[in-house]
Amino acid sequence: MSGLTVYCCGPIPRLRRLLETVDGIARLSDWRELESLPSVGRCLFAVGMDDLGPLPETTELLRFIRSHPDRFKGGVVGVAVDGTGEVDTKSLARRLILQLDMAGCAFPEHPLAEGTGSLHNCAVLQKRLALTSLEEAWTAALQGLCERVLAFTPRRYEKPRVLMLHASDHATSNTLALGELTVSRLGEGFSVRTMSLRNGTIEDCRGCSYKVCTHFASRGACFYGGSIATEVVPAVLQSDILLLLLPNYNDAVGANIMAFINRMTSLYVSGALSGKTLFSIVVSGYSGGDLVAEQVMGALCLNKSFLLPPRFCLMETANDPGEILRLPGIQERAASFARQIRQCAAV
Repeated sequence: MSGLTVYCCGPIPRLRRLLETVDGIARLSDWRELESLPSVGRCLFAVGMDDLGPLPETTELLRFIRSHPDRFKGGVVGVAVDGTGEVDTKSLARRLILQLDMAGCAFPEHPLAEGTGSLHNCAVLQKRLALTSLEEAWTAALQGLCERVLAFTPRRYEKPRVLMLHASDHATSNTLALGELTVSRLGEGFSVRTMSLRNGTIEDCRGCSYKVCTHFASRGACFYGGSIATEVVPAVLQSDILLLLLPNYNDAVGANIMAFINRMTSLYVSGALSGKTLFSIVVSGYSGGDLVAEQVMGALCLNKSFLLPPRFCLMETANDPGEILRLPGIQERAASFARQIRQCAAV
């Protein structure tokens, strides 16, 4: 398999130096080369930031992605972000990955390699791999990212099993109404299970030690038990696709859904989430759907191991109960999103 091209954005001397040592990288190129190419194929994007925030070249790249989505359709991509400070690297990565996803790129599990100024964010990896320095751990993270992008193959199924998970009221929820409209358009060949997190007490993760979490994960369980362990975890394990329905609560995921995401750590450490595909529907009363999409994408794809398919999220705005089904063109957009799920998941 041929090596990857890395499209570099801005002056990123430390990141460039380390990328030159990574096996599987064919060459480093300036991102502006994309202006003359028909598509990206398999590649990495390497971006940086200084103490003032994202570099100007990164803004140029984001604007190019939005204005030339045809160049990115069908791409398989990883992102590496290097910073001189301790903040903003993850927020920049989430914004870039969401823009690339909306343009049609697919991402393997853990599509981000990230280095803060001190590289202290690599300390856990350094310890786990028994490396002598944080820079070695940063290089190992880049190597792993390269290998995942090269090895990535989309998962397709004869009869995809979809778990549509929500925490909404059937009587008033625009988000649930749109979810039901979408799955009704999937057609034959899909097995859809709908599960609510609205009823009952949802215990959040309390942060067990890695050893304790691994112990319970090996038995498909969680120390804190409850409906998450007895009902939701088995449903996740039996699914191929997770379709999360997310009303926008103060520009964030709702509490029950967030508790569910946190409790997925036990499945993550056992490897049970590997290869599962994430889709989502976000409905905002005002604005900010992209913030919720970034949050769930960061939690389940960047931090855990869900695959991120092209255009994974349908974002809409509706406030009054039932308004979502009266929006102009909503039937067509729901059908288009269902078609996207079929194209990404069905054989």
